[in-house]
Amino acid sequence: MSPEPSPISPVLVTGGTGFLGRRLVERLLAAGRPVTVLGRTPAPDLEARGVRFVRASLDDAAAVRAACAGIGTVFHVAAKVGVWGRPDDFFRSNVLGTRALLDGCRAHGVARFVHTSTPSVVYNGRALAGVDEALPLTTACPSPYPLTKAIAEREVLGANSPVLRTVALRPHLIWGVGDPHLVPRVLARARAGRLRLVGDGRNRVDMVHVENAVDAHLLAERALAGPAAGRAYFITNGEPVVLWDWINDLLAALGEPRITRRLSLGGARAVGVVCEAAWRLLPLRGEPPMTRFVAAELAKDHWFDLTAARRDLGYAPRISMAAGTAELVAQLRRAAPGGPL
Repeated sequence: MSPEPSPISPVLVTGGTGFLGRRLVERLLAAGRPVTVLGRTPAPDLEARGVRFVRASLDDAAAVRAACAGIGTVFHVAAKVGVWGRPDDFFRSNVLGTRALLDGCRAHGVARFVHTSTPSVVYNGRALAGVDEALPLTTACPSPYPLTKAIAEREVLGANSPVLRTVALRPHLIWGVGDPHLVPRVLARARAGRLRLVGDGRNRVDMVHVENAVDAHLLAERALAGPAAGRAYFITNGEPVVLWDWINDLLAALGEPRITRRLSLGGARAVGVVCEAAWRLLPLRGEPPMTRFVAAELAKDHWFDLTAARRDLGYAPRISMAAGTAELVAQLRRAAPGGPL
């Protein structure tokens, strides 16, 4: 059995300048851990605090492997994310990058590997209501992100051994103060009049506050000495919300109009098909405003059973949806033009 990590065991965090990765690095530094970050964008503030920075992308296999030297635990947070893009680009980052890390771990004797996966690895086109980790990994999805993350998760768990303990975490819709993706995109689309309520508006989804997600990663590292090795875990707040109620309540708290215009799931899928075709045929930038995958995500249930994470990791969400939302609203009000100082 692999021992628990030493309080001074060096760690490597890929994606350590991102939303989740930086919060994880902050917690590791606070615990006195020696930290190396692998990423594409330098972080002078972290380097000034003693973080060793390796400037490289996940598709630089040699640099990724070399970054594993002298490391006790790898937290593999980085990935190419998104609902649209060239499948080869997703494959290079999410699959080949993960393979290079695993190769580096084997070559340099790294003991522990905590992989940040996603619940979309179990996408099957249906509503996911209270499902657990027994659900099979997807092999057919209209987005390359879930497909490549499913391949990566399978290989990470397949690499588990007595000398390299591996675990995969599946945090769903990470949010909180400082979130650069989820909430800002919702607000931008709502303010531009481009957000539509998809489906019947009653679908329930799980989300996870970023600090709870960090807790799960640190707990998983310790649990690799026991039952977590070779397993995957859903990580959420354990409080499914009615998605469109949560969005509208957030908008109302910020003084924004509620979303009332609706689009059926069938209509959203049809729009997605047209948009995907246009983005394939024309030199259009960015992501399409709708895809088949996004339509399903906006209209269907996506909430998960936390029994395994609670049992094996000792995971218990510390920051509730209500507390996290109140903190987020207060920060967004302060940041708004003319907001309170």
